[in-house]
Order: sequence, then C-alpha cells, then structure tokens
Amino acid sequence: MKKFLSVLASFIVAGMFHAAAAQDELTPEQQAAAAVADRQAVFKMLRFNIGPILDMTQGAPFDAELAERNGRRIAAIAPMISEVLGAMDTRGHDIETAALDLIWDNLDDIEVKAQALIAAANEFSAAAAGGDMAATLGAVRALGGACGNCHESYRADDD
Repeated sequence: MKKFLSVLASFIVAGMFHAAAAQDELTPEQQAAAAVADRQAVFKMLRFNIGPILDMTQGAPFDAELAERNGRRIAAIAPMISEVLGAMDTRGHDIETAALDLIWDNLDDIEVKAQALIAAANEFSAAAAGGDMAATLGAVRALGGACGNCHESYRADDD
C-alpha cells in the first residue's frame, strides 16, 4: 500500500505542475522540474510493477496471475519512456535526476531500448499466462535485461 501511495503521490505532483502550467506561464526551471516529475512518475510505475515479479525470483510465493498482469502493465507503460524523455531536454537545469545528459543525444536508441522492453514484457506475460513457474521465472532474465540495458547506458549509478 505504501508503494501505491508513493506512486499516486508522484502522479498528483506531476498533475499539479501541469495544472499550474495551464494557469500561468512556467519558468524554464519549473518546466524542467515538471518534465523530470513526469518521467520519474513513469519509472516509478515501471518499478511498482516489476517489484513483485523480482520478489518472486527471491522466494516470494509464485503468482502467475500477478506476474502476467504486471508484465502486461510494463508493456503498456514502456512506450511512454521515449515520450517522456523526449518531451524536454533538461540539461542545463539545476534539477536532481539520475538521467545522464547523453539521453537527449540518443533518443533513437532510447526508443529501440523501449521497444525491446515491450517485447520482453510481452514474452514474460505470455510465459506467465501458461502458469508454469519455471518458464515464467526464466523469462524474468530477459525482462530485467531489457530494463538494465537502458540503465547501463543512460542512468547515473546509485552508488
């Protein structure tokens, strides 16, 4: 429930930025902050959905329905990745973000990686729909790899 409330709060904050934009002209820094809030909301939704899947690989009870549903959600959210990243180049703004500046020089590659995530999520969902735990958990590697491919290139280390 805590995760859900955190994700919901992210969407509310992003919505507040957009509501303010409709009422008044935003400064470039406010526009950048809104763009970052939007993309962080998308990534929080992805994390919200992949979390229970990864938990299953670490010993949480296997739930084929949850795995299939969350995989389909990831496939549905993933097309937004290149859209939210391409909405505004936030380089040069004093905004805290894990996004590396080279994202905006490589939006075509971001799109390719987002499409790979969609494909992996759909394959994972299909495996989960079969109800076979081994096949489903085996498909997690490709799904996680599709996420990791983008992180390796375009996200600052958490260290």
